[in-house]
Amino acid sequence: MDKAVFREALENAIKGKSANQAPFSIAWASGRLSRAHLARWAENHYHYVGPFADYLGYLYARTPHHYTEAKDFLLANMYEEEIGGDRHTDLLIRFAEACGTTRQRVVDPDNMSPTTRGLQSWCYSVAMREDPIVAVAALVVGLESQVPSIYRRQAPTLRDVYKFTDEEVEFFDLHIVSDEIHGERGYQIVLEHADTPELQQRCLKICEIGAQMRLLYTTALYWDYVAKDIPLSEIDAGERKVA
Repeated sequence: MDKAVFREALENAIKGKSANQAPFSIAWASGRLSRAHLARWAENHYHYVGPFADYLGYLYARTPHHYTEAKDFLLANMYEEEIGGDRHTDLLIRFAEACGTTRQRVVDPDNMSPTTRGLQSWCYSVAMREDPIVAVAALVVGLESQVPSIYRRQAPTLRDVYKFTDEEVEFFDLHIVSDEIHGERGYQIVLEHADTPELQQRCLKICEIGAQMRLLYTTALYWDYVAKDIPLSEIDAGERKVA
């Protein structure tokens, strides 16, 4: 496939599997979740995104040295996550505390669900075992590139309905901007270096799997923490839109 056709195929591999379709996301965007529900999200999300620099670190170490731009991107992404300003996990914990939970609960791995543990394990496995370009397709295109579309639906509700302050929701504002940039760089790396039919097909498949993994993780949050309070029948199916 030429780059234009391949780009469209990558986008289509994700399309229809956005985490925006999960009942947890729908209830969030419509303001139906409680702060306690959002606290459970933060306690789980920490264990998915908290190690993101670790995933990228394993990937960086395995990326061929002559893929200079790709390695520079991975290193810059790690820097932004950890020391390029406020540590991203600290911003997430600030939001979690505003929801009523504690730093101690957030960082405790016993407070993540089995599905979250599965997503975290998949990310580690991809970073350590897959071809580096396939891993970029999974972690950056399949997962990270989705973030702006998800948070653009959720962030306004956090302010307008839940009345969080700008400081408390800085985590979301930051990722709407940064992950749009990261996602596009991930696309460009995959388009440049997935230069065989076999490698392109592997990238397409893992993008699809990555999107499915995030959708599964977000759906599990509903069943684990929300279903007893908000029956699925009360979540308007008409709001289930593809991001």
